[in-house]
Amino acid sequence: MKHVIHADNSDFFRKLMRTFLSENGLESECFETGQEAVDAVAEGRASFVITGLSLADMNGEEFLKRLMVLPKKTPVIVVTSNEESDGQQKRLEALGVKKVILKSDDWKAELSKIIK
Repeated sequence: MKHVIHADNSDFFRKLMRTFLSENGLESECFETGQEAVDAVAEGRASFVITGLSLADMNGEEFLKRLMVLPKKTPVIVVTSNEESDGQQKRLEALGVKKVILKSDDWKAELSKIIK
């Protein structure tokens, strides 16, 4: 079974994501802080990572940089309420992000295409 690490500063959105992932047959761990999520990924517990760009202890780009230095490269999907500029989109891709999904769009449908 796939195991997802989800990091987001919003308790409400973490609960929504946990429910969504469970309904789609995925195990998940949700974290408010980037460091807790990095530690979980470093332990090898993640099939992939879903993250926002605002975490309790760091911004999304810092979180992604910390993931990049880990020996195992884990796929990352960003689900955010912030629309990215072209420059930021390129930076996110350079940091290993596979897909950026806006919360204002139908994020569940977009994410369903990727996780199945």
